[in-house]
Amino acid sequence: MTVRERLEAQEDELLSPLAARSRDAKRSHAMEECPFRTKFQRDRDRILHSKSFRRLKHKTQVYIVAGDHYRTRMTHSLEVAQISRTIARGLRLNEDLTEAIALGHDVGHTPFGHAGEAVMAEIIGHFAHNEQSLRMVEILERGGRGLNLTGAVRDGILNHTGKGCRRRSRDASCASPTALPTSATTMTTACARDSSMRATCRAR
Repeated sequence: MTVRERLEAQEDELLSPLAARSRDAKRSHAMEECPFRTKFQRDRDRILHSKSFRRLKHKTQVYIVAGDHYRTRMTHSLEVAQISRTIARGLRLNEDLTEAIALGHDVGHTPFGHAGEAVMAEIIGHFAHNEQSLRMVEILERGGRGLNLTGAVRDGILNHTGKGCRRRSRDASCASPTALPTSATTMTTACARDSSMRATCRAR
């Protein structure tokens, strides 16, 4: 039994019947299985090492201030990932799936937070950062080849805003186990954003 197979067996033992199982996840393009990581762990690592994720360290969430304590989209995404894992663990959901969604949810975000998103929408007619995040991982990364993530992670990235569910892959839907980690990420994003705003108010 490989390390991956042992982890998949642990999912069956520990996770809720409603939780997504990594062995059931599908990709647009088949890949040889990793002997050490589940599909969702592999997705998480692909996002973490992607160019679009690294660029988040240069994008502010609110505004640029002098000093070492302002938040960027990268620090926000790391906070969302940590809180999302805690929520997923408490609900016995798939932590790796939740973490992958959390790390990838803002890779297509503009600088200057949602104000930047609004300006982009005004200039080009329509812009939504969740759609751009999906575009980054599906198409723009790796010279147009994308990251070839599982459908569950891609659906989570698309639907993390909580503004209605849109199905993008065959193995996930609004009523599927994928929706549960997505909801955890949605709640966490709001929580982390609220925490950032409180910190900004205290700084002022």
